[in-house]
Amino acid sequence: MTPSRKPLYKRILLKLSGEALMGNLSYGLDLPTVERICAEIKHVHEMGVEQAIVVGGGNIFRGLNGEAQGIERTTSDHMGMLGTIMNALALQSKLEQMDIETRVMSAIPMQSICEPYIRRRAAHHMEKGRIVICAAGTGNPYFTTDSAAALRASELNCQVLMKATKVDGVYSADPVKDKNATFYPELTYQHILTENLQVMDAAAVSVARESHIPIMVFSILHPQGIVEAIEGKGRFTLIR
Repeated sequence: MTPSRKPLYKRILLKLSGEALMGNLSYGLDLPTVERICAEIKHVHEMGVEQAIVVGGGNIFRGLNGEAQGIERTTSDHMGMLGTIMNALALQSKLEQMDIETRVMSAIPMQSICEPYIRRRAAHHMEKGRIVICAAGTGNPYFTTDSAAALRASELNCQVLMKATKVDGVYSADPVKDKNATFYPELTYQHILTENLQVMDAAAVSVARESHIPIMVFSILHPQGIVEAIEGKGRFTLIR
């Protein structure tokens, strides 16, 4: 499929939640959904866009839920990081079936199955046209994969952080629960922080603000949502 217009950005960080990979399942990976998302990533790749991906692990294990069930927080967060590695390997497998060269790079060394995350090596892979899938968050407990996404976007000199969600942007309230919620086409970092809008955690927004990286929030449920967002089409919120 030929894109209708040029991409707005040439190097991006795509943040995918683990829940985005579940489809209609209540747990784990829905492979048709994974394949659809990977097809969109391939389309963006064919537009000449360099991509890094940070993937969450909430479809397999969520650290905070583990803590609530009595697992020590650091251990629980490490378990969640292992879930992100499983998701990263699934994305890599599907993308390579589509003839897209990828590298999974983990913040927790796991050299028998993937590369350790090294900033210069990751940047080199992107320059060579490989898609870099960053796993294991920051490698540290108490930090979310949203924080990891902002950190990697800054380290890799990405022009935008594209956060894929279940809704098509940022609202004044949960649009599923409140039909009168106001949609915001554009916001400032400060507005997100002062109004405590549940887009990303405060640490992630602060890193993006300090690095002058805009955050684009769009729906991953919408077919071709990634492609349309990077073309500046469709419905999304831009935070800058």
